[in-house]
Amino acid sequence: MLTKANRHAFTMIELIFVITIMGILGKFGTEFLATAYKSFIFSKINNNLQEKSASAIEFISKRLESRIKTSVIARNVTVTPNTINYVNGSGLSDSDATVLEWIATDIEGFRGNSTPLWSGIIDLDTTVSNASKLISPTSNFTAVSTQMALLSPTGKTLTGAAIYFIRSFSIGTNPWGYGGAIGDQTELLHPIKKGTNQNELISNIAGFNFAGVRVYEYYKLVSTAYAVELGDYDNTNKIGNLYLYYDYRPWLGQKFTDGKKVLLAENINTFRFRGTGSLIKIQVCAKSDLKNEEYALCKEKTVY
Repeated sequence: MLTKANRHAFTMIELIFVITIMGILGKFGTEFLATAYKSFIFSKINNNLQEKSASAIEFISKRLESRIKTSVIARNVTVTPNTINYVNGSGLSDSDATVLEWIATDIEGFRGNSTPLWSGIIDLDTTVSNASKLISPTSNFTAVSTQMALLSPTGKTLTGAAIYFIRSFSIGTNPWGYGGAIGDQTELLHPIKKGTNQNELISNIAGFNFAGVRVYEYYKLVSTAYAVELGDYDNTNKIGNLYLYYDYRPWLGQKFTDGKKVLLAENINTFRFRGTGSLIKIQVCAKSDLKNEEYALCKEKTVY
């Protein structure tokens, strides 16, 4: 004889057990998800700050590699007139300086397309070079001028550029033009322009030539200065933006603010630099811009 199967419901103990398990999973599962989400956010912030600070450091250090080492200064723009310290030499005595500035070698012209467009050598034979002109063998200053105009957003050419004699020294108070336009040929930078021939340089200062100037065999050609500034700084939130200035010529009386300005990185907490001899150590700290996540990451690099 067939009987109807018995059907059983959950017992009270089984219900209590299931409810307990669900409560445990609910409590710790939520905490696990929250921890996983927080870890994801932290990882994302860390990666973003790593990339931001590292790219800024690399960009600045690459530009610094072509610097004339004794031309590097730190500038404090919070006072009028701006105070400057020469980073290479006396070091940096103003901890409030926010601008790093330097004169750069015309590395593009020196590389040229296949051969250097300027050789970096002056023929010191007095039958070749004299007070009115300097001859640089194998140099093509016509091509240099054309290249400078192509690379400059404002069309700057060789006229108004300058040369620096390696191993030269100056007792002047304005050797690089940071204090205003250079008015004669006694400073470390010598404003020049192309002469009659393509390998010939002459003075670009009216009424002056190279008479009485100690001319050395090796020189560097310069066409622009660079400056890096931590600007738009918010003292309350301790954050600002990092800018690069270029395409300006201090030896002609131009300031870094007269140059082209490009944004290197946003939300920068710190930009610091120190100089020891010919070495410069730079530090960039990027800060998180997410609410309730006060987190900053720093990158440092020493440039030789």
